[in-house]
Amino acid sequence: MSHAIEFNHLTKLYTNGRGIDDLNLIVKQGEVFGFLGPNGAGKTTAMKIMTGLIKPTFGDVKIFGASIQEQFVQAMSHVGCLIETAESFQYLTAYENLQLSARYYPHVNGKRISECLELTGLTKFAHEKTKKFSLGMKQRLGIANALLSNPKLLILDEPLNGLDVEGMLDMRHLIKKLSQEQGTTFFISSHLIHDVELTCNRIGIVLNSRLVSVDHTEDILRNFSSLEHYFVNEVERNGRA
Repeated sequence: MSHAIEFNHLTKLYTNGRGIDDLNLIVKQGEVFGFLGPNGAGKTTAMKIMTGLIKPTFGDVKIFGASIQEQFVQAMSHVGCLIETAESFQYLTAYENLQLSARYYPHVNGKRISECLELTGLTKFAHEKTKKFSLGMKQRLGIANALLSNPKLLILDEPLNGLDVEGMLDMRHLIKKLSQEQGTTFFISSHLIHDVELTCNRIGIVLNSRLVSVDHTEDILRNFSSLEHYFVNEVERNGRA
């Protein structure tokens, strides 16, 4: 199995001491990788570096073998992402917002836009302006936008934010479907640990800017009653260290 993501000594430290310090990690193609940690641990910093939104102080990230710093266009050519907040043009409809994004992808046409709206449960709202959308509907649209180019890797920061129970179930099903049927790789950060447990097949925990543990979900659940208990144990153990 080839590598979808390679972190090599990735470092980005801010004056307040937060950020990422010497992060080394490999995520294989087709994996659904959960990236967990307390607030301020460095999760979003790592994801912003992966997508070129900020530059590292030291180190690099390779996506399907291409360096984010030296081969950015090639590295990002197979990536879809949703970082922090799902934004849209509120005076445009859901379809029109995706149509605007589709201009960056020559191979994306109206059929693909409609497919992404259907995948995220927005078909019946396709021609409504997004200013009327709830937080959960905006989140669905953000995920539809990330799916638009049919990427090989999806980087999702809090993808279930604002979704109701039905929406969470739909997104879990979608992630598993794309991973199993198309070999899509997912790198997911979330505070909803139960959903991560049910969705991700490998887990990494970052604490105080450093990656402190990486393990397969099935192995974690052999030794702990839930991913939540494992997470709390790792935070307490490494916090003391």
